[in-house]
This record gives sequence, C-alpha cells and structure tokens, in this order.
Amino acid sequence: DGPAAKKKRIHRPHGGKQGDKGLRHFSMKVCEKVEQKGRTTYNEVADELVNEFAQLAASEMLSETDKQYDEKNIRRRVYDALNVLMAMDIITKEKKSILWRGLPTNTQQEEERLQKELAMREKAVDEKRLHLQELLTQQICCKKLIARNRAEASSSVHASADGADRIPLPFLIVNSRKETVIDCEMAEDKREIVFNFSGPYEIHDDAEILKRMNMQYCDPKEIKAMVPKELVDFATQHQNQQRQMLQNQPGRAAPVRPPKHEDPEGAAD
Repeated sequence: DGPAAKKKRIHRPHGGKQGDKGLRHFSMKVCEKVEQKGRTTYNEVADELVNEFAQLAASEMLSETDKQYDEKNIRRRVYDALNVLMAMDIITKEKKSILWRGLPTNTQQEEERLQKELAMREKAVDEKRLHLQELLTQQICCKKLIARNRAEASSSVHASADGADRIPLPFLIVNSRKETVIDCEMAEDKREIVFNFSGPYEIHDDAEILKRMNMQYCDPKEIKAMVPKELVDFATQHQNQQRQMLQNQPGRAAPVRPPKHEDPEGAAD
C-alpha cells in the first residue's frame, strides 16, 4: 500500500475540468509575463514561475518529491501555454525569443481601430508635407531676396548710398486706413513694441510679403540652386501646382518669372 499511496499522492490530472483549469491558469500567468516583458524566452518565463512556486512551496512546507515534480510540471505547463498563445497569434517566436503581439479583439473593432490609425497617419503626413512646402517656400524667398539685394547694391543706376533700396530681414508691415490714429510704444530693451489702433488694421510678416512679391517662384532650371537636391522634384511639383491654381483663379495672373539680375546663383557665392 505504501508505493501505491505514494503514487496516488503525487498524481496530477492532465485532462478534464481540473486539467483544463490548470492550463488556463498557466496560460494567463505566461501571458502576463510575456506582456510585461515584451520580448523574452521560454527559459526566462519558466524560471520565474518556478521561483515563484518555490517560494510558495517553502511557505507551505511541501515535500522534496512534490517540489521536484511541480518544477517539471510548471515547465511543461509553460511550454503548453506558449503553444496555445502562439496558436491564438497573441505571441510570436523568433528563434529562441518570444515576442508579445497583443490580445485578440473583435474583427470589426480592430478594423475601426486600424482605419482611425490610418487616418491619423495620413493626416500627420499631410501636415508634414505642408510644413515642408512652407519651409522650401521661405528658403526660396530668402535666397531670391539675397540675390535682389546684391543686384541692387551692385547696380550703379538704382543703388543708393544708405542702402535704402535693400529689403532687410526680418520686418513687419502694418496696414490700416489713412484716418487711423496709431500709437506706438517700444520697451526699453527694444524687444517689444505695443501698437494701439483707432481703427481696423492688418499685420503681415516678412514671409507673407515676400510671397505677395512672388518671390517663391523661380524658373524650373533655377530650383536646383535653391533647395537641397533630394527635394528638387518635390519643390518643382509644388511650384507647378501653385502656378496651376493661380491660372485657374479668375482675375489672377500667373507669376512672372524673375528677371536675370535676380539669378539665385549670386546668393550661393
């Protein structure tokens, strides 16, 4: 009866409700471990669960036989649980590494989530594209302004002694009615200016004014000297689109190409 009793005492059911419950329990434990780590291995998960059981076994005063058996049982359960999670596409395996993918969700909910994520990414790309177009526009305007100022300075006919023909940067233009009374106060450190207007007014920065002067447009052959070579095609396409939009607007004429004295190559010297 001794050996039979001992065999009966260490018996653990592997099937039925109790066995299924044990596998579900270990699957949840393994799932938590992998989710917490993101990237792990079978040995790492199994060792941690064995250590946790060892601490529990020490507190419950289990026999050495039960401890040895349960360690083997835990490792087998971890292996089974990983296979179950892999079959459900919750985790993936790359050589010896185990990677967390995520818990399964409703197909419709997952589709809606992916559609929202796609829309957010497309919006972000559009915003970055517009931002890049604006940066290129400002760069072209500044280089053409430099070329214009140099051309004005070197021209004996148009040049003035005080350089009044040059356009400095940065600048602001304030626009209002003739009858508007404007009070202007400047701080002592000259970093802040306060305007008080008695009527409606508009304030335009240098970037807007340069664009109104059509400084952002140039001959397609000149774009290479204006922007980085990786962005030449992008800038050319943007300028063609802007010209097409201007032509389609009633009462708006297409921008005139710059005269030869505004050649941007002078700005590169």
